[in-house]
Amino acid sequence: MSNSLDLLWKPELTSAARTQGQGQGFIQLTLIWVVYAVVIVLVFAIASVFVYIYQTPRERSASVTIVCIFTLTCLLATVLLLPVDVALVSSTTSSKLGRRKEWATQDKVDNITKTLQIVYYTLYSVDAVLCLLVVPFTYFWNEESDDNDDDEFHEAGVDFGSQTTVGSRFWGAFKYTLVFIFLCLALFLVGFFVPIARHREGAHFDLDYFRHLLTENHGERALVFAVGLLITVGIIIYCFYTAAGMALLPLALIKSAPAISAPQLAQTTATELEANRERQRQLEGRAQGNPDGLSSKDRRELEALVREERTLVRRERMAAESTGEGRSWVVRAWIKLEAIFRPLKLLGGILLVIVALIIFASMLITGIDKARNSICGRHCGYVLARIKIFQPINFILVKSAKIFPIDYLLFTLLVLFFFSSSIVGLATAGIRFLWLTLFRIRKGHTSPQALLVATVMLTLITLALNYSIAMVVAPQYATFGPQTFCDHPPRHPGEQPDCTNHTHHIVPCSETTNSPAAKNVCTPSMVSQFLNRVTVNYPFFGAVDFWAQFVFLGVFLVVFLLMLFRTPKLRDEDADEDALEAEEEGLLASTGRRFGATWQDITGRVGRVGKSGAGAGGRGARDGADD
Repeated sequence: MSNSLDLLWKPELTSAARTQGQGQGFIQLTLIWVVYAVVIVLVFAIASVFVYIYQTPRERSASVTIVCIFTLTCLLATVLLLPVDVALVSSTTSSKLGRRKEWATQDKVDNITKTLQIVYYTLYSVDAVLCLLVVPFTYFWNEESDDNDDDEFHEAGVDFGSQTTVGSRFWGAFKYTLVFIFLCLALFLVGFFVPIARHREGAHFDLDYFRHLLTENHGERALVFAVGLLITVGIIIYCFYTAAGMALLPLALIKSAPAISAPQLAQTTATELEANRERQRQLEGRAQGNPDGLSSKDRRELEALVREERTLVRRERMAAESTGEGRSWVVRAWIKLEAIFRPLKLLGGILLVIVALIIFASMLITGIDKARNSICGRHCGYVLARIKIFQPINFILVKSAKIFPIDYLLFTLLVLFFFSSSIVGLATAGIRFLWLTLFRIRKGHTSPQALLVATVMLTLITLALNYSIAMVVAPQYATFGPQTFCDHPPRHPGEQPDCTNHTHHIVPCSETTNSPAAKNVCTPSMVSQFLNRVTVNYPFFGAVDFWAQFVFLGVFLVVFLLMLFRTPKLRDEDADEDALEAEEEGLLASTGRRFGATWQDITGRVGRVGKSGAGAGGRGARDGADD
């Protein structure tokens, strides 16, 4: 009787357990997307701060600001979707048991992957349109405005503002944007018709994972080709700007504590400027009272005082800018925040040096491992079935992925480090064509045109970063995360294998596993499938993108070793701007020490300084600038 009751109750208990599991799965999936939404809001704030900090206030344009913020937000949202992708596909399995959860039916898994695929393709398409169409149109729209303003200025006494309509401005910008429209059409047409790789004799192409990567749909092939080409172009910029920035950023933080605060600099400069002008008046009065004029010694002194006056006036203006005078509240708040966290810069710089060296080691390990142990080499973009050498970044992310959102936090910090390094690289080297500097990227001095060009370069860098992180920095994490499967025969046909008493049979998922158990459990992330689809169908892209990682490591190593001994100074033909920038670096970012300067920058007040103290402080600041 009891056995029959058990049989009657068992289906109901199983159904109740499955319903409870579905509820838990729904909550888990919802939590993952909520965390992603919160991160996107944070990314939007970071992009807004970047744009407001770097653009020049006098030439601020609403269209440029909106386009740059929206583009940077979409780019970072694309890269930061990777841990969401890993978390969603990994949530369907139990890594401890190596089997799928009760609620994770094949239909549920297909719905998750389909949603991710739609989001990825949407973001990649938006990134491509923003980079190739929207940003260029905004650039020419802003140029049309500048040209019209110049025409009005040169027509004395005549106001042509009413003749410049929105329609004429739109048509002027659209004419130049037509070139980019034809470029986009050509790009997608080439991707639509270009033949994909036919070298498919390798045994690895018999595996389900690689068969799934072979693109036959022409529309999907066009998108894969376009994104693959943009990634390859971005890799070139990424290898030089991001690599140099990753070496410069940590060491710049270590060397950036000021020896004198901005309020104290303003006070001592005003005192020295007054003394300078008083001495000039004395010499000029002596010249008026002497029929023979000044002696040669006095003339040399007067010339030196005039030069010093120009330097002091520039220093006074820099001190005002450093305190945020005449700037928006966002910039002033940012300056105060920088001053508050300035004592932590040394510790943060040392920490980032360690992080940069760990990233360098991880990329080098993966590169060597792929070059030696890839199952298909250049024919599939050096896909590595399983990491055979210990790789620290990948290990940390895989282990932390078992407790969401710890891996998301670590991954976000990793992406922001690469992104900040790219900005530092752009700000240090400027936007260049070979040895010619086209634009300078400086805080509060970046023109709208320079900001738009920098946004395009950051777009390409971020697409390259998406490849680098997923394929080189953390390949196993980006492909399967912490997913495992039970490689033990099931007791009955149709059942899931049970490794409860056979834990040694629980193995990580990999691309080359052809076990029926793995096929029913392991679900690769969408980003890894998309990027591997690029490299498998177009091996040229895969080979260039892979070997470029060694160029990245070489540039990083050279710049890092140079920065250990000296700060490289880039020269420009614009002598006045270079002199101002060099003086600003010498005065406000010299290798300094004092917490007093930090406190004065936060409060905006300085203590009582006598004339001698002011003169000494001013001389010390000037000596620092000369050095």
